[in-house]
Amino acid sequence: MLHLLRAGWKYPRAGWRALRLLGHVLKGLCIVALRFPALSPERQHAHVQAWSLQLLTHAGVSLRIEGQPPLGGPVVLVANHLSWLDIPVLHAACHCRFVAKSDVRAWPLIGRLATAAGSLYIERNSRRDALRMVRSMQTALQQREVLAVFPEGTTGDGREMLAFHANLLQAAVIARAPAQPVGLRFADQATGTISFAPSYIGDETLLGSIWRTLCAPPIVAMVRYGQPEHAGGRDRRAWTGQLRASVDRLRR
Repeated sequence: MLHLLRAGWKYPRAGWRALRLLGHVLKGLCIVALRFPALSPERQHAHVQAWSLQLLTHAGVSLRIEGQPPLGGPVVLVANHLSWLDIPVLHAACHCRFVAKSDVRAWPLIGRLATAAGSLYIERNSRRDALRMVRSMQTALQQREVLAVFPEGTTGDGREMLAFHANLLQAAVIARAPAQPVGLRFADQATGTISFAPSYIGDETLLGSIWRTLCAPPIVAMVRYGQPEHAGGRDRRAWTGQLRASVDRLRR
């Protein structure tokens, strides 16, 4: 009986979450348009972090952090990629600038907010653009910024990680900046089992993934930070392989 009652509340709950989420996104767009130009970078970062945490709350997602987020740069956060939620989850845990595929810039509403939060965009299939991105990342690291990358290049299903692309670590090698592995995991709040509701893979649409997340029981987004490490004379491929192994341990 309890199961039936919970099922009956699923869609009204999702509808209420959707309204709150839409209102929050529109509020964010207003802040970006009207207030951001007058704010210092530090105040902008604080707004992004607070806004991201509130977004998770409206979506029925709570945040759990393990380990020590970076207190400042230069550092590259290296994380596994599961969902459209990964970016606000990591923003809520610690402000950073994302290196994201160019598709994100075109996402309705979210793309505008991602750009305002300082995201760097890369055309995955363009070698020339990859070289440009390395230079942009190197400059950001020299300015002691915190960057975040998803070396899988696309979202996985949460069961097995995809191969890591080593080119996203080249800037850290050149700048002699550390990389910090980060493991992401979504779990059902009541049972602790893995939740695949926020997944965004294959032919799924962004709106479909968002709606499935809103329909789900309360979710916990778990962020586990490992220890920062330097390349230590390794080339980017060897270093990337070690970081992948570290991320794989942290996400479990």
